[in-house]
Formats: sequence, structure tokens, C-alpha cells
Amino acid sequence: MLRRLTTLLVSGAVALTTALAVASPATAAVTPAQKLSVLSSWTQTSASSYNAWNSARQNRTPWAGYNFNWSTDYCSSSPDNPLGFRFSLSCHRHDFGYRNYKAVGHFSANKSRLDSAFYEDLKRVCATYNAVVRPACLSLAWTYYQAVSIFGSAAAVQQSDIDRAARMKAEAERLARA
Repeated sequence: MLRRLTTLLVSGAVALTTALAVASPATAAVTPAQKLSVLSSWTQTSASSYNAWNSARQNRTPWAGYNFNWSTDYCSSSPDNPLGFRFSLSCHRHDFGYRNYKAVGHFSANKSRLDSAFYEDLKRVCATYNAVVRPACLSLAWTYYQAVSIFGSAAAVQQSDIDRAARMKAEAERLARA
């Protein structure tokens, strides 16, 4: 009985190891369809898509076979964290989507969704701030979204846009203290 159980466990472990080796992107050639599938799953508008991308960003080794471009300039020449609002990771994921869809020749068909995902990411960032300063954050989120949507880069954000949000934030904080 013990011998049979041992044989069963060993054969199960071998089968599992074989299955993992076949499925592992690090050991198997990744097809263009597989790359597009993962890219699509990491660039949707949902928080779960963002979380999956961020988890992969923090542990890239299992994804090495996909040859993703993880480089970023964050929010281009616009502030990465305007008025202290943490937009840098949202900009990073947006860069990831732009760079990788361009590399596989599917950018035009996905640009609008990438920009929408960026805006949803920014709004989720804003939701973490208190209600007093949140309108200023949301104003900047909309401005950053419009810049990428129209011009393809957050670099189109003007200092006057940031100044307007700074005035909104300062006035809201002043009223909250009063």
C-alpha cells in the first residue's frame, strides 16, 4: 500500500513538473498570440488588470520569454507626481501599453483603450486621497488623460493646468480648515 502511494505521488509530481515546464514562458517559445493575450490582459481598464501588470512589473523573471519593453519615462516631461498626487505608476503602465503595442504592430487598434485604462488608473489614484483634495486630483487626472488622448503624451500638460489644480487644492484645504 505504501509503495503504491509513493509511486502515485512521484508520478503525480513528475506530471506536474512536466506541465509547469511546458507552460512556463521562461522555458517555452512564446507565440505572438500568447504575447498579445498577456498584453491585452495587462492593459484593460480594471483594477485587477492594473494589479496583474504591477505584480508582473515587480517580478519580471517569469515573463522574460515575452520580451516585453518595461522602459518608461513615466509622465514624460509633465510631473510624475503633480502636487503630490502619485501618478508615476499609472504613467508607467501607460508607457508599457504604448511601447509594447507599437512593437507588435497593434497600437492603433488599442490606443483608445490604453488611454482609457490610464484615466481609470489615475482616478483610482485620486480615490485614495481625502474628499477635500480629491477634486484637484481628478482635475489633473482629466488633464493628463486629455493630453495622452489628443496628443499621445502627457508632455502636453501645461503648467497652467497644474497651477489651476494647485489653486483648487489650496482653496479646498483652506475651506476644510475654516
